[in-house]
Amino acid sequence: MPYISHAELADRPGARELAEQATPQHLKFVNFELMEATLLGEDRSAWLPEEIAVADEALSRIDQAVADAEALINGFLAKRGYVPLETVPGIVANWTRVIARYYLHKDRVGTDDKDPVLRDYRDALKLLQLTADGKFSLGFDDPVKASGADAPYFTKGKSVFRDNLEDY
Repeated sequence: MPYISHAELADRPGARELAEQATPQHLKFVNFELMEATLLGEDRSAWLPEEIAVADEALSRIDQAVADAEALINGFLAKRGYVPLETVPGIVANWTRVIARYYLHKDRVGTDDKDPVLRDYRDALKLLQLTADGKFSLGFDDPVKASGADAPYFTKGKSVFRDNLEDY
């Protein structure tokens, strides 16, 4: 199951950025409207076959970046027994988006911490490491429950507080 869809990528980071980053360097940038149509599976008959071929190649590069991002995420999540995920939590989809975006920007120069692509990538890696270490949860529907001496536990139908109120 893919962690993020083409439609989600068309929404954010958007077809324009994806077209600029995923078009092979030796080719003219894919028209962002064509890239959006390609991502959303819409009619592309208004464009020339050569333009569609470049858009398809860009989509292939996007898909490879997403696959690489998913492989990296799975490496972290496997440490905690999350893989395979039955449903994809929103945070995992977001990590996939952030890491794939970083991979598409791989030729970007600079290490500025104010660069949102680099900052988001580093933040995602930190959270993935915390998740692998059991210090960060995937959210309310986390398939792996907390464990250990410090983890809270629940017993159905029993409450120390409620049961002690009977004495009053």
